[in-house]
Amino acid sequence: MTAPTLEPEPMTAPTSPPMPPPTSPPMSRPAPATPPVITANGAYAARLAHDGGSWFPERWTLDSPEPYAVPLPGNQPEEPGTEVLPMADGRVLIHRVVDGRHTFALLYPTGPETGEVPLGAVECGESRLTLLAPSPVGSHAYALAVGAGSTALWMVAGGAFGPEHVAEIPGRCSGGVWLDGDGRMLALDRELGGRVKAVAVDLERGGEVSPLLQIADESNDRLLLADADSGLLLIRSDAPGHDRLGWGVLGGTRPVRFPECLHLPDLAVTPFAIQPEQTLMPESCAVALRIDGAAGSWLGLWRPTDRRLHQLAAPEGWLAGAGWWTREGALRLPYVTGAVPCGVAEAELPAPEAPPAVVAARPVPLQQAPLTGRTGVG
Repeated sequence: MTAPTLEPEPMTAPTSPPMPPPTSPPMSRPAPATPPVITANGAYAARLAHDGGSWFPERWTLDSPEPYAVPLPGNQPEEPGTEVLPMADGRVLIHRVVDGRHTFALLYPTGPETGEVPLGAVECGESRLTLLAPSPVGSHAYALAVGAGSTALWMVAGGAFGPEHVAEIPGRCSGGVWLDGDGRMLALDRELGGRVKAVAVDLERGGEVSPLLQIADESNDRLLLADADSGLLLIRSDAPGHDRLGWGVLGGTRPVRFPECLHLPDLAVTPFAIQPEQTLMPESCAVALRIDGAAGSWLGLWRPTDRRLHQLAAPEGWLAGAGWWTREGALRLPYVTGAVPCGVAEAELPAPEAPPAVVAARPVPLQQAPLTGRTGVG
């Protein structure tokens, strides 16, 4: 396989709205260290923004002809570690820690003010509680409370009577990737017995846990991204001898593959978005990756059928690691500059090097879906 050049290529010409000229953001509006969270359907995003004096939640509307941001400040500034999550109806879930209690509320604009609907609180002692990625069911939101020997899964929005305890999972869990479009199957990276293995949690069966990744007995296997339409999985594992980025197909029959083009020494490569609606065609799915190095952060575009990672300069002010694919195969990237407080640029992956093969995933019970030790096409 051909290793990619380490110099980013110029970004392809964006579609409307056009990319702004390079501009350094002013000190009064610094970009957050973490990217905004985007709903599963790409309609809204939310982030904790800063105005030079205080932190406040900010909602982005992304499915309008022109994207726009709405600040949602409360009665007092937020703490820097406060979490926010966009909901499908445009409200923003906020997670605060108050006197050791984890409180949740829904925020929404009401003219010049911010409306707030309290949802209740979770008390989990010394456990660390964090929100999971947005559920495909946009009215629901979940969180993990990681304890010393087990992890509690909570539904913190969407329940009838406030936060609801869904399951207690042995081991320390992290990650959180949705495996289907119905919000039923959740993949978590579970540390148990000194090893990390991705497992599947069935929310409709009381949090029943089944194995998902078992590349090697002694390997640490994490699931980074999954696409419900094609079954494409992006995986990080040390099975090859050290941590490598690989891919496989849920329910497929071939082992995980670790493309050499995704192995960039001295650089961190992290996938953040998979092109949707490529049913039965996992090898043709476009994948967006964030590349971090001493020179900063830039963009990688790749599909499994290709043997090359396309490296592109990111748009000025890109909120690094944030973006989503359209049905047409364009990658949308949110950015903030001094001139544009809420912008979206677009990039497209070049045409495939060769026509992708149609790969049909054989129906397999989820607990029998590890990606190694089988033969055939998958």
